[in-house]
Parts: sequence; structure tokens; C-alpha cells
Amino acid sequence: MSGEGREAFLGRLGHVAEDSPWVAERAWARGPFADAAATADAFAAVAREATPGEQLALIRAHPDLAGRAALAGGLTADSAREQASAGVDRLTPGDLERFTALNDRYRARFGFPFVMRVAGRSVGEILDACERRLANDADAERATAIGEIADIMRLRIEAAG
Repeated sequence: MSGEGREAFLGRLGHVAEDSPWVAERAWARGPFADAAATADAFAAVAREATPGEQLALIRAHPDLAGRAALAGGLTADSAREQASAGVDRLTPGDLERFTALNDRYRARFGFPFVMRVAGRSVGEILDACERRLANDADAERATAIGEIADIMRLRIEAAG
């Protein structure tokens, strides 16, 4: 990992920040990295140190959970795999209705999609978290979303080897 060139690094990890390759480009500049954990730490630092506008763009690059893109098959491979691992692709009609209502309320309140690392979590846990996070103020929720994105990127970096 430590001797990897820029193009190889971006080719391997440019996808881990959902449709936001600038995160990988900035992370690469912080290398070389001893291992996947150090690489993930660099990605997280880039996301946390980004301007508020860049953070919003990074959050907005993520799809709604069980949203229109998911239903239409328009997710990135990473997002599709992660949503499937939590059962978000196999919702009951009642859970789909709840997801849709919560996604709409969340977007109306914050202006960006609800983002959560869903791997290892149940549908109920995800829905309950969205409900709880609706009580956050905008700054706290942006920080929470960036923390969740850091967790998502860590899982994707570990999976990329």
C-alpha cells in the first residue's frame, strides 16, 4: 500500500466516497499509508476537514435508503451491496412506506439524504435511527452524516484490500 502510485490508488479506491472522487484524491496526498486502517483514517480526515459546502455535496452524493434509485436499480455497486446486506432491498410494504415517509421528512428538514452505515444493522434499527436523528439540528446532523460516511468508506476500503 505504501508504494502505490496515484493512478493505482485512485483506480482501487476512487469509488469508496460515493460519486466523490475528490475525497480519494485528497486522501492520496496524505500517504503513503501503512495499512487499510491508516488509509481509512485519511479518507475520514478529508471528509471531516472539507468545507461545509463540500461536506453537503458528499452527503448529497449518497442515495436515499430504499429510495427511487434503489427501486429503479440505479445504485452504485457498493450501495446496492450494502443496502442488500441490511435487507433494505427486501422490505415489507409497511417498511417501504415508513422508509419513504421518513426519507421525505428527513430531506425536507435537512436538505440532504439520510446516510447511515447499514452493514450489520437491521431494517428496524435503520428506521429507528432515522426517526431519532430527525430531532438533531442541522449542524449536528451534518456531522453525524459525515461520521457515517467515514464508517462506510472504512468498510469499502477494507473490502478493497
